[in-house]
Amino acid sequence: MAKLFFYYSAMNAGKTTTLLQSAYNYHERGMRTLIMLPAVDTRGGDGLVASRIGLQAKALRFQRHEDLLAVVSRDIETRGKLDCVFVDEAQFLTKAQVSQLGDVVDRLDVPVLAYGLRTDFRGELFEGSQYLLAWSDTLQEIKTICHTGKKATMVVRVDQHGRAVTEGPQVEIGGNDRYVSVSRAEYKRVMAGETHIELQQPMLPLGEPTPKR
Repeated sequence: MAKLFFYYSAMNAGKTTTLLQSAYNYHERGMRTLIMLPAVDTRGGDGLVASRIGLQAKALRFQRHEDLLAVVSRDIETRGKLDCVFVDEAQFLTKAQVSQLGDVVDRLDVPVLAYGLRTDFRGELFEGSQYLLAWSDTLQEIKTICHTGKKATMVVRVDQHGRAVTEGPQVEIGGNDRYVSVSRAEYKRVMAGETHIELQQPMLPLGEPTPKR
């Protein structure tokens, strides 16, 4: 029986890497998948889902007004049997689109695996995440670590000095130079201006020593 899955986390927990690995597992078994991505996220380039470690795959971009049940139905009519739908950056879904993904599961009997952030830089739920948390059959957290060593559950938006940004639009696309995952306790400290974030340095190849400061 098909299900709607929501895999959620803070930033830089490897959501996209996990998505791409799962899609690859389907392909290894001769199964067909459809990877979808909200058009608002353009970091991977046009028509691509890309992870931080270099994995990538083609993706179908969709707009906020699009009916995802209709999109998936057309894909099946055009290309044949579909074994799984993957949705990256699922926090950007609308309430209606989460419902439509439920219809993909319930009417078309196609499993849907959605991956996304739970909360924004203000500690509030994204619209897509809110309804995925409410309506998914299966919820699973992908864990990552705060620089304090505790589990990271929150996301801080920072300026060029690593100070918390407390106002602004909910959606502002960026990477490690703009967003940092932290524990709840650290989130409160940073948002209160009691401390700041040391911005991440460019990643070194595996096995290379970290430069001394």
